[in-house]
Amino acid sequence: MSIVVGFVPTPAGEAALAAGIAEARLRSEDLLIVNSAREGAVVDKSVAPDSLLEQAARRAADAGVEARVIQPPYQHDLADEFLDVAREANASLIVIGLRHRTQVGKLILGSHAQRILMQADRPVLAVKADGGNF
Repeated sequence: MSIVVGFVPTPAGEAALAAGIAEARLRSEDLLIVNSAREGAVVDKSVAPDSLLEQAARRAADAGVEARVIQPPYQHDLADEFLDVAREANASLIVIGLRHRTQVGKLILGSHAQRILMQADRPVLAVKADGGNF
């Protein structure tokens, strides 16, 4: 089994990575770091540069956790694709980061995190970056 972390280059993504590493170490499990981009997108701010992904894997290794980074492209829905990855990996835990969003932002844009929380068929740990207000 493994811990699956949704990682984006944001404070919430960093918080998720830190929590994922801690959980993987605590449970003596591997870590799967997932960073996805919409298939065919020319620019996607959620895509982490290779150097940052290498650094994330190195942080896990320094903590004694075996980690692997994957960047599966998604076509239709990020939440569905992410949950598929968690099922395929037989994850014991999903770790995601949360960020503050206004009510209007939630209504218009939806929430991948909310969908993951509600639709996951395994435990989800949702963390926020230090200093975040909800």
